Amino acid sequence: MTSAEREAGRGGDAVLSIGAVLAALRADFPDVTISKIRFLESEGLIAPRRTASGYRQFSEADVRRLRFVLAAQRDRYLPLKVIKEQLDAMDNGLQSPTVTPLTPRPADGMPASADFDTGGEIRMTREELLAGSGISLAMLAELEQHGLIRPGAAGFYDADSVLVARAALALTEYGLQPRHLRSFRTAADREVGLIAQIVTPVARHRDPDARERADDVVRELAALTVRLHALLVKAGLRGL
Repeated sequence: MTSAEREAGRGGDAVLSIGAVLAALRADFPDVTISKIRFLESEGLIAPRRTASGYRQFSEADVRRLRFVLAAQRDRYLPLKVIKEQLDAMDNGLQSPTVTPLTPRPADGMPASADFDTGGEIRMTREELLAGSGISLAMLAELEQHGLIRPGAAGFYDADSVLVARAALALTEYGLQPRHLRSFRTAADREVGLIAQIVTPVARHRDPDARERADDVVRELAALTVRLHALLVKAGLRGL
C-alpha cells in the first residue's frame, strides 16, 4: 500500500486519541506506554495526523501498524531498523503483514521491561535491611565493601538491596562469599555503562517527552541485556 493509498484509506477510519490507542493496545501489550508510542512516532514507524493545535489523531490503520511493531519487538526481538524496513516494504506492496504471522512468545521466565520499572522508591534503614534479608551485620559490611550493595546518599537502602542480600546469603551455602561475587558487580556496571551510552542522547533531546522515552529505552535494554546474559550462561553450562 502506497502512502497516498494509506492517506486515502484513513478517511473512513475512526479518529482515536493517544489515550484511546493506549487503551486498545494494553490488553495485548501491557508494557506499552504513551511515551513508547511517541518514541515510535519519533523513529518514523508511525505517522499519526496532527490537529491545528498539535494533538495526535490516530486511525485504525495506525493502531494496526503499532500492533505489528510491538509484536515484532516482543515476539521476534527485531530492532526498530529492521521493523521499519519491513513496514516500508509492506507500504510499497512488496510484503504482506499476513505472510508470516507473529506467534505469541511462550512464557520462559526471562525478565520483561516491566521488571525494571522502579516505581516508588522504598527507603530502608540498616536494621530493616538486616531483618528483611536475614544476613548478619558482618556480611552486610562485606557486601558493601565489594560493591554488591550500595546505600544511598542519605544512608538508606532500597528494596533491591534486600533481594541482593538474600541471593548472596543463599550462595554462601555453596561456599561462595561476597568477595567471590565482585565479578557480578563488575559485569553489571559494564552493562549499565553500555546502556547509558545508548540512552543519554535520547534523554538530552529538548522535547518534553525525552525523559519518558529514555526511561522506556532503559527498561527495554535492561531486559534484553539480562536475557542475553542468562542465555549465554545457559549455553556455557551445557559444556559442564
